[in-house]
Amino acid sequence: MREIFFLCCCFLIVNCTAPKKYIDLTSYPLKAKNIRINHEDIKSWQHKDIIEDTIPGISLDKAYRELLKDKKGKTVVVAIIDTEMDIFHEDLKDAIWINPNEIPDNGIDDDDNGYIDDIHGWNFLGNQQGGNIIYSNLESTRIIRKFQSQFQNVKQEDVLVQDIDVFLQYQQALTHYKESYDKLMGEKKYGKSLVEGYKKSVNTLKKIFPEQNYTTSKLDSIYTLYKDNKDYSDDIEYMMDYIKYNFSAEWIANYNKDVEAKIATILNDNYIDREIQGDDPEDLSDIHYGNNNVFKNAAILNHSTKVAGLIAATRNNELGIKGVTNNVALMALCVKAYSSEHDKDVALAIRYAVDNGAQIINISLGKQQSLHPDWVQDAIRYAAEHDVLIVCAAGNESTDLDALMFYPNDENYDGTEISDNFIKVGSSSYYPEEWLASYFSNYGKKNVDVFAPGHDIYTTSAGNKYELEIGTSFSTPIVSGIAALLRSYYPSLTAPEIKKIILESGITYDIMVYCPTENVSVDKINFSELSKSGKVVNAYNALLMAKEIAKKKK
Repeated sequence: MREIFFLCCCFLIVNCTAPKKYIDLTSYPLKAKNIRINHEDIKSWQHKDIIEDTIPGISLDKAYRELLKDKKGKTVVVAIIDTEMDIFHEDLKDAIWINPNEIPDNGIDDDDNGYIDDIHGWNFLGNQQGGNIIYSNLESTRIIRKFQSQFQNVKQEDVLVQDIDVFLQYQQALTHYKESYDKLMGEKKYGKSLVEGYKKSVNTLKKIFPEQNYTTSKLDSIYTLYKDNKDYSDDIEYMMDYIKYNFSAEWIANYNKDVEAKIATILNDNYIDREIQGDDPEDLSDIHYGNNNVFKNAAILNHSTKVAGLIAATRNNELGIKGVTNNVALMALCVKAYSSEHDKDVALAIRYAVDNGAQIINISLGKQQSLHPDWVQDAIRYAAEHDVLIVCAAGNESTDLDALMFYPNDENYDGTEISDNFIKVGSSSYYPEEWLASYFSNYGKKNVDVFAPGHDIYTTSAGNKYELEIGTSFSTPIVSGIAALLRSYYPSLTAPEIKKIILESGITYDIMVYCPTENVSVDKINFSELSKSGKVVNAYNALLMAKEIAKKKK
């Protein structure tokens, strides 16, 4: 394994008296562990240390061992704006926020915040009768529906100057709609091939296994007998894949059912995804909708449960995984069904989180178009005014966000930032070489702030399960967890200070990496050019820096 040198642009403090030193890779010749991580390491690789473990994690294990041992922190309320959440999960149930000012199930808005019986948060996807939506329109579907009568078959030269921005948004929506339609048609075709292939494989293998009691090992052993018989060998290989990926007949049927449901809803401009809520999505003041059931569809809309575990899964119960910190209370705010979230729901959820005591807001969602970005940005400013930090996913389109808007964001159209409380997070992997930046991650020297582990992340899943996941959705809660650590042990720090610490205390890998893109043949780029900070977050360094800054404030 060849040696590889790393360079860390490490934050230095003059006359620092702290007994621990910042992790500094400047003079460390390391043997890069650019191989598949073993089964045990993969479950917590994001907590490892690049020097001690040769894995580019966030040095959390080192931080607990050297910096946090025997220390007690304050509880920090972290709002998760996402899908519904399994608040009863064995690894999460002790970390769920309980509204101290609300009496459960009495049908009264005890704290007079506009939401009845909001014990653990609020579900903006439902109604007071208990109905909740599963599918929502794509944002491009909403844009086309709203402006089609105005711009259909209209040429750009015929558009009034004051309408040109909306016209271009409509044109972009048409393009995005077509891309989404083609993708869904591809999924439909794939589903059909799964049905046909599974049926054919079963029929072929009945001649060998009349009881259908085949396993991967049995199939593997007989494959050598039939490898020259194309009628058998292909079907044996197919069935081995079906078993390997748990593609049962039931799973395949559910997959196809889901695809058909998406076609009928996500891309259907006749499907109104606010029918259950009964509110006016064009009126931000119409807030009387939703319900207090934040877990009803958690097994179907499983995203939030996976996000939550990375922040707060119980660290000392010998179950599943360890979150970044247990000094948190998770507030569940549900805005995300299948497809695009409504800007109204996101804006109201941010305001709810601020008004009900959240100190950090995790937003592991996003979209390429937005009908009302101003509503969300006003909410971001509101959070900034109340010293609440927002951590948001950069997205998974392998795209340069300096060239393409991705919502939500804290960027004005002129490129300036509207606040200093917003962190946009890209995804890094466990390969400390050319694949350090996850292939799917969005990036941007100006509009992505920092990277964090988001590749093959083992986390909680609905129904007391655990799964591997990839995505900036899972990089984001790791950063939120670090922010919660800082607010827990150093509560005097402000949201802007925490943002600055997280960005400045990360580790810079001075290496050339493949730029995340669909074109894998592109030239390499220095990892530091993929984000504003150029770094991967580091909990150990962040805690050291937070200690110094908090000490100076006394």
